[in-house]
Parts: sequence; structure tokens; C-alpha cells
Amino acid sequence: MIEQTLTVTSVDGLTAFLRPEEKPTCEGCNGQCGSKIFSKLFGDKSPELAFVFEEQLNIGQKVKMALDDSHVLKSSLLVYLLPLLFAIVFAISGAALMSLSEGWQILLAFIGGVIGFLLAKKQLEKVNYDIKVIKIYPNSLPLTQIDGD
Repeated sequence: MIEQTLTVTSVDGLTAFLRPEEKPTCEGCNGQCGSKIFSKLFGDKSPELAFVFEEQLNIGQKVKMALDDSHVLKSSLLVYLLPLLFAIVFAISGAALMSLSEGWQILLAFIGGVIGFLLAKKQLEKVNYDIKVIKIYPNSLPLTQIDGD
């Protein structure tokens, strides 16, 4: 199981929009790795997840959720390898079977990659991800209320 703590950013009835907590940089590279550079280039916009709960949540509330990781390997193979495999097969078939020039081989490789991507996308739409709510944390009280002020 992959666990993540999310924060409620907005609420619409029983549907809550959740944003994952930002993870700190690792100690190994101190934030100088490729992931940090890409996040600076493309912004730190984390996607929001809409999830329907059985009870009403408040903005700012924290929720711990878990994702069944049994489909992660299959999804990764589909997304990365299927377009690559189709691109290679299309390029080789264009060169060996049809004796096409290099420009046509590149075009066929691109078309094969797009077809592989579309097939992977179609297959991933059928996957049922099992997301479970582990714990809903209550809203914390301000420090002044805890101290009795």
C-alpha cells in the first residue's frame, strides 16, 4: 500500500478536493536533483484529487489515504514500454519490410509511438484503482484555545 496524507482545499457537499502535502527534499542531494529542477521549471502545481466521502469535511482538514500498489508495475509498463515498443516495431518494419528512407522510418516510429500511447491510455482507463481512507484527522484547535486563553 502506498500511503499519502492529503489536505482538504475545498468542499462541495460530500465531495472534497484534496491536495497532497509537499514532501521535503532528501538529504542526499539537498534538493539539487533533476526532480527539483523540473519542479522549478514547470511550477509546483500539484493536482487536486476529488473524492466523495461519507461525512462532511472541512477545509484544512487532513486525510490519510492508501492506494493499492498492485497495479503500479502494470501501469508503468503500459505507459512507458508500449509506446516505445510500437515505435521500434513500426520503424523496423518500415526499414526492413518496406525499404523506406530514413525520414519515413522516423515518421512511422512517431506514428507507432502515438498508437502505443493511445492503446496504453485505453487500457489504463479500465484499471480500477482501490483507494481507501485510512484516517480522517480532526481539525486542530488554535494554540490560544489549547492554552486556555
